[in-house]
Amino acid sequence: MTQPDAFEPGENSPGPAAPEPPSHAGAAARKILIGFALVVVFGGGYYLLHSRTKGPLEFAYAGNRQVTIWSTTAQVREPVAIVNYGAPLDVLKRTDDDLEVRTTDLWLKAKDLEEGVAKMPVQAQGHTRVLTNLHILPGRDAARLRQLNRNVPVDLYLRKPLDVPVTTNPNDEEDSNEPPEAKKEDWWLVQAHTSDDDVVAGWVLGRFIDLDVPEPLPDYASSAGVHIVSWAVLNHVRDRDGTMHPQYLVLASQGPEGGPCDFTMLRGYTWGMKSQRYETAYVESDLCGMLPLHVDAAKQLGGDSTFWFRDVSDGDQQRTYHMHQTIIRRERKPGEPEHPGKRTR
Repeated sequence: MTQPDAFEPGENSPGPAAPEPPSHAGAAARKILIGFALVVVFGGGYYLLHSRTKGPLEFAYAGNRQVTIWSTTAQVREPVAIVNYGAPLDVLKRTDDDLEVRTTDLWLKAKDLEEGVAKMPVQAQGHTRVLTNLHILPGRDAARLRQLNRNVPVDLYLRKPLDVPVTTNPNDEEDSNEPPEAKKEDWWLVQAHTSDDDVVAGWVLGRFIDLDVPEPLPDYASSAGVHIVSWAVLNHVRDRDGTMHPQYLVLASQGPEGGPCDFTMLRGYTWGMKSQRYETAYVESDLCGMLPLHVDAAKQLGGDSTFWFRDVSDGDQQRTYHMHQTIIRRERKPGEPEHPGKRTR
């Protein structure tokens, strides 16, 4: 029997493959990608359009001796700046008799302050004692950024003593040709937390700030007759019952405000396991210290720590100290003698 030369398909033989119908999933994915791309394009354009700084319509100048700039035209509002006569203003919007303005110089200086304090270590925490003016520079005559309400939390960074302005009373008898004794007052660079997400930096008069010194440090300072300027936690120790206790460094001064030194003494307070109270572990009073205080706190429980600051009592030198367990020692140069004013335990 001869074999056929070729196979001829019949009814039951497989025919050519039919084309597959188009995939609905692929078409849907392409539509989603196109829609996402359109959203990105339009969203980016909207952001670029509305995120640009609003340019001024015109320029103006403060026409009164002092002009208060308010946060809004509503009845409930707060002053955000007080500018003096002749201060330049950018007019951003006009609404009837009201103007939306921007203080060109104050705005730039305020931004510089905020950027500056972001790089500084916090020296103390406190709150405003009364209604307090926040100034762009230290001094009563400096331009005011805004007015802070009572009990506004503030972080303190730097201190600046200035002369108190002398006011002349025409009713005083001129029975002396001697000039009045100059008095000084402390100004502090602070960052005020006016709300949960709003902070503003500026200078305030020191006597309008109450420090939030952790207990029981105020009692120790009061009994020693000193005024606390700054404090820092050097490390923590665990008590026998498991309670954690911070161990403190305190910078303090004596006498009235306005002195040439930011602080004149330092004290170390450590937790006594037997006495169950804080004990004075270190005292030094032979210095004229200047802020800021820098602290490299312990990274583990009861670990070592280091702190340093500028001392101008003998030139302008950096003093560095190390804390190991409950002992604080000053790092001295080779051949430098121990000072007798120090006490450790």
